[in-house]
Amino acid sequence: MSLQFTKHITITLFMTLVFLPIFAQQERPELITDRPDATEAPSVVARGALQIESGALFTSFEDDVLQTNTTTYNTTLLRFGLLENLELRLGWNFVEQRNKQSTAQEEVIQSGLSPLLLGMKVNITQEKGWLPTIGLIGHLFLPFTASDDFKPQNTSVDFRFAFDHTLSDSSSLAYNLGAQWEADSLGAAYIYTLAYGYSITDSFGFYAELYGDLPENNRSNHFWDAGVTYLILPNLQLDATIGTSITKGQDLLLSGGFSYRIFK
Repeated sequence: MSLQFTKHITITLFMTLVFLPIFAQQERPELITDRPDATEAPSVVARGALQIESGALFTSFEDDVLQTNTTTYNTTLLRFGLLENLELRLGWNFVEQRNKQSTAQEEVIQSGLSPLLLGMKVNITQEKGWLPTIGLIGHLFLPFTASDDFKPQNTSVDFRFAFDHTLSDSSSLAYNLGAQWEADSLGAAYIYTLAYGYSITDSFGFYAELYGDLPENNRSNHFWDAGVTYLILPNLQLDATIGTSITKGQDLLLSGGFSYRIFK
């Protein structure tokens, strides 16, 4: 796992640095991304700008009878600024899942595309005094766009309100509250995130986060993660994350990737 995951991260970053054009930066807004954490930012990308956020993700979980390793090789989200306070969102992942029972010799491997994500984000208000920056995000996950191994029967939907408070010149607190209706679930799951971010330098940042969901008809799931970001250029940022679950369900999470912004 580790060699394959590391190889993909290396190739992804190399391709980004070599083949993406680098434009001159003059009076560009700050690069604010929706990765690597689970907490979405309330701000939108600038009008006319395209922001590419991609990378790789690995999770592992083992219980008494089954070990599951899941690698997402292309966690791509495209964000396009349509208006000053509105962005359109398009996402599609390629996933490989390996399941092995303790009594079996061979792995069962599933791979393919996840359902296509279509969405939008609206910036409702900017921070003013005690009032945080607020945004609203909504997504549809289209089942007919998925590969057979990951094709659900119905369309999934989620929405969340995103909030961000400035604590100081170098730190901030962001959180999300919302709900999701997964394709094969009978009820809603209420979702939450809480992330603290700290800028160590102008280019190097750190974050720590709690997040989870509370399904109406199942047990709740709670997770934590932490990571770093490195702003190589005003329009290019790299990131890395490690995490696990607080409740039962995830032994390890690793991710790495980049965010790149293109102005017209």
